[in-house]
Amino acid sequence: MNTARRLPAEWEAQDAILLVWPQPHPGWDAVFPEVVTAYLNLIKTIRRFEPVILIAPDLQTAEQVKQQTDPSPFLLTTYVAASNDCWARDFAPITVYENDRPRLINFKFNGWGGKFLAELDNQLTLSLSKQGVFKNTPLENHDWILEGGSIDSDGQGILLTTSRCLLSDSRNPGVTKEQTEKLLHETLGIHTVHWLEYGWLEGDDTDGHIDMLARFCNPDTIAYVQCKDKNDPHYEPLHQMEHELKKISRANGMPYHLLPLPLPSACCNQKAERLPASYVNFLIINNAVLVPVYQQPEDKIALKQFEKIFPDREIIAVDAQPFIHESGSVHCLSMQIPKGVISS
Repeated sequence: MNTARRLPAEWEAQDAILLVWPQPHPGWDAVFPEVVTAYLNLIKTIRRFEPVILIAPDLQTAEQVKQQTDPSPFLLTTYVAASNDCWARDFAPITVYENDRPRLINFKFNGWGGKFLAELDNQLTLSLSKQGVFKNTPLENHDWILEGGSIDSDGQGILLTTSRCLLSDSRNPGVTKEQTEKLLHETLGIHTVHWLEYGWLEGDDTDGHIDMLARFCNPDTIAYVQCKDKNDPHYEPLHQMEHELKKISRANGMPYHLLPLPLPSACCNQKAERLPASYVNFLIINNAVLVPVYQQPEDKIALKQFEKIFPDREIIAVDAQPFIHESGSVHCLSMQIPKGVISS
């Protein structure tokens, strides 16, 4: 085990949340005004609890956003940098603590296995570091392709992920599971990887990101998507994933506490194609949890579950229905900046 390094859990103290302003894309053609409204609401909500670092495509956009979101208890800091997309979770830096000091890890990003353009996204972290966004926190670059949404940490050296994504040949061809575990150990200090072979959401183009399927809520608890409708095509893969989760154990050998979150009723685009809606794509911030909702009956059920999971945090519903037209949600849009990266 690389004891010098530790990948913090999302519930640990944060300096800020990093966001990248959305730009028009084909899936958003019919709903882009709603996307902008929902995104501005996301910024305002986060700023009730902590600062936001917003990456904008130009100074004009940055100024417009400031005018539309001020005032707020916490700062909105804007920087200008080019990007292909807004899904910061997958190309923003991942922070580890090395001997209790933060270090940024900049992995390669290739557009979810070459599905989409990604050259600008792949360069974003380096651009931001040069602009001084992360103050004096050292940046470590790696040629290995890894997306932040494909991994989830308990903060104690245990990782949750999916084989279908992390072992995809379209990302790191020829790299074995054993080699992947070694790389996770060396770069992130991981000593145990829980691999899920099952789990799937229709409309998801990430090859099964874990942050849509199952997430740590604390070192002992995992929230996951559950489908009870045997006529739904999700039933079998999610039922198999649930069975896998029941078999894995904590470091002490005890099983995890599992809290099911309902699969939302089908959300579809104008072509009647199902969109990947998931309550598991929640975002933990300082003193609150932002829960994506989709204007579906299951929203209330999910919110009640989150109240059980996080009794000491404010549970806030965030309209994410416009976002999923481009196959992502609240967690996908954001990357937490842990304490010490930009604070002294």
